[in-house]
Amino acid sequence: MANTYSQLYIQIVFAVKGRQNLIARQHREDLHKYITGIVQKRDQKMLSIFSMPDHTHMLIGLKPKIAISELVRDIKSGSSKYINDNR
Repeated sequence: MANTYSQLYIQIVFAVKGRQNLIARQHREDLHKYITGIVQKRDQKMLSIFSMPDHTHMLIGLKPKIAISELVRDIKSGSSKYINDNR
């Protein structure tokens, strides 16, 4: 269809393994920036992000050209690697 526009809004919540309190307050902002970078590199729009010590909430504007599972996979693997590399 000509001139068709689609935008999906999804909320993603994922927890730290075992719901341990591993996301320290002093590192929260850097983690948010890193995750936002992953989302933007996938050409999606981060609308909101906030982390508690044991889980993270995100609201993302998702274009229909990407599967939700692909985006979540990239976020989880990228953020895990970032956390493990930077302890």
